[in-house]
Amino acid sequence: MKILVCVDLSESTEIIVNKVEELAKSLSAQVWLLHNAEPAPDVVEFKADPLAARESLARKFHIEHRQIQDLADHMRKAGIDTTALLVHSATVEAILQEASDVEADLIVVGSHGRGAMYQLLVGSVSEGILHKSTLPVLVIPTHKRS
Repeated sequence: MKILVCVDLSESTEIIVNKVEELAKSLSAQVWLLHNAEPAPDVVEFKADPLAARESLARKFHIEHRQIQDLADHMRKAGIDTTALLVHSATVEAILQEASDVEADLIVVGSHGRGAMYQLLVGSVSEGILHKSTLPVLVIPTHKRS
């Protein structure tokens, strides 16, 4: 089995990775950890100081690259065949394209459980994947319910 795991490198990433480790071990699955390092559109710094903006984004991408590699190393040490992927693209489309490229059998995403107003204004990657994917999607809740 091939599993594409989408992480945003927030505090919820640890919850997702822990659940995927359990799943991958039980299924002897290959795992691809995907992080989309999409810069915000129309970043203000690009207009004010393009060189500083590029340097800032380069530092951010370097840190994110190291983080996704460290996660993959951790999973490999746990005996899971894992590949780290860092892409720069529209999030939902990037996830679906990578799932196709690696011939994934399952896509795993997290759900932050944000409110309806956030969903209305910003949208949800998990929701976009659920609506557009032709593959099974596992959504792992990463928020605390009261």
